[in-house]
Amino acid sequence: MPTIAQSERAALADLFEALGPDAPTLCAGWTTADLVAHLVVRERRPDSLPGVRLGAFAGHTDRVRLGALRERGFERLISELRSGPPRLSPFGLPGVDGLANTAEMFIHHEDVRRAQDGWEPRPLGPAVQKELWGTLRAARALLRSAPTGVRLVAPGHGERIAKPGEPMVKVAGEPAELVLFCFGRQEHARVTIEGDTEAVARLRGTDLGV
Repeated sequence: MPTIAQSERAALADLFEALGPDAPTLCAGWTTADLVAHLVVRERRPDSLPGVRLGAFAGHTDRVRLGALRERGFERLISELRSGPPRLSPFGLPGVDGLANTAEMFIHHEDVRRAQDGWEPRPLGPAVQKELWGTLRAARALLRSAPTGVRLVAPGHGERIAKPGEPMVKVAGEPAELVLFCFGRQEHARVTIEGDTEAVARLRGTDLGV
């Protein structure tokens, strides 16, 4: 039985093949070719990882990503994504793929899906929603830049104070939608937000995630 990370990886690879290299994504300025290169380099070039989050190293990360796309091409990168992380990669260690890639593959799958016209949320089973809810144990780090307190509510799964503070804003929805919201896809997450009008607007407009 494939893990959620593995299922999302396979579905994303299929979608890349169906759309081609020039389709838009929710990652600002990136096409599908840019995104598949990012995903492959992330797993196969550990030296590029610091630049994902640290501006001082972003230039090196971009050069590695663009070099991979230029040298290997879109189709080969899809094949490498589909095959999963190599054994010598940190992501290839037992258990690491599920921990590190469940949210990563789901979010980037939705980055491609929701950038296309006419998208609708996918029906996801209870086990998938439960695992995605579990990834939000890290929500406090994701919401560290939030200008308000945030209470996440997932009916049937629970709720958690993701960021203490006042005014407190309630963000409710299925776990999958809350994951997208917390990782900075507020405009494309199907959630309801309740609280002070100005606080809600500020939260919607803040750059969230890692």
